[in-house]
Amino acid sequence: LQDLTGDGGVRKEQLRRGTGQPVPPSASVAVMYSGYLGNWNKLFCSNGNSKYPRLMKLGKDITLWGLEIGLLSMTKGEAALFILAPEYAYGQRGCPPSIPPNTTVLFKVEVLDFINSEECDMFFELTCEQRDRLPLEKVLKVAATEREFGNYFFYKQCFKIAKDRYKRALSILGRRSSSKTEQSQINASKLLLFLNLSLTYLKLECADRALKYGELALEMDQGNAKALFRCGQACLYMREYSKSRDFLARAQCIQPFNRDINNELKKLARYYKEYMEMEKGMCCQMFDPLNS
Repeated sequence: LQDLTGDGGVRKEQLRRGTGQPVPPSASVAVMYSGYLGNWNKLFCSNGNSKYPRLMKLGKDITLWGLEIGLLSMTKGEAALFILAPEYAYGQRGCPPSIPPNTTVLFKVEVLDFINSEECDMFFELTCEQRDRLPLEKVLKVAATEREFGNYFFYKQCFKIAKDRYKRALSILGRRSSSKTEQSQINASKLLLFLNLSLTYLKLECADRALKYGELALEMDQGNAKALFRCGQACLYMREYSKSRDFLARAQCIQPFNRDINNELKKLARYYKEYMEMEKGMCCQMFDPLNS
C-alpha cells in the first residue's frame, strides 16, 4: 500500500489508473464512494445508488481530512481503496452509533470528474472595481469555467442548475471593451452561452425563453445553423409553424445534410398536417348545424 502521509495514517491501493493531472486542491469533484468498518465487511456510508453524484468542493463539502488527502492523489477515472487511521477520519470520539471511537475506516473511491474552480473562487472574492481591472484573458477563463460547470449539470439533467451557471457566466461577460479584438472575444464567449441557454430552456419547456436566447445568438452570428435550429425548435413547440419553417429552412440551407435539422422539418410537416386536419374538423362541426 502507498503511504500518502508518511505516518501510515492514509494508505492507498490503486484499483484502476486514471488519466490527466491529479485533482487540484481547489477542485469540485464528482465521486462514487463507499465507506466500511472492519475488514471491508460493514458498510456505513455510500452514494452508490445515486445516478448523478453531486459535485463536492474540496475544503468545504468533504469533511474527512484523510479522504481529501486521498482524492488529491487521484486522477479522472481512477479508482482506489483507502485505509484511514482514526486521526485522519472520525477521531477519538468516532461517530456513534455507526462508527465506534478510535476506528480505522476503509473507503472505496472512484473519481468520475472534477472541475478546477480556483480562478472562479478568486474572481468572486474581488470587488466590482477589482474585477473590471482584471485582464480580459482571466475574465474569459472564469466565464469558461462557469460554462463548464453548466455543461456538467446539463449532462446530469440538472437543467435548472445548468441554467443558473450559464447565466452566471453571462454576468461575468457584461463588461464592454473599446478594442474590437477584445469585444470579438467577449462576443464569442457570449454566443456559446446563448446557444447553451437556448437548449437548456427547451429542456425546461420554456420555449419563449429558448427563442429569446436563440435570437440573441443570431444577432451575433446570422448564419449560425445551431441558433437557427434552436429557434425553429422553440417556435415549433409554441405551434408557430410558419416561423418554425422559416428558421429550420434557413438552417437546412447552411447544413443540408444535418440529420437533426431534417428530422425537425419532417416533424414540423407532420404537426402542421395534424393541425390543419384538426382545424378542418372544427370548421365542419361549426357549420354542420347550419347545413342541417
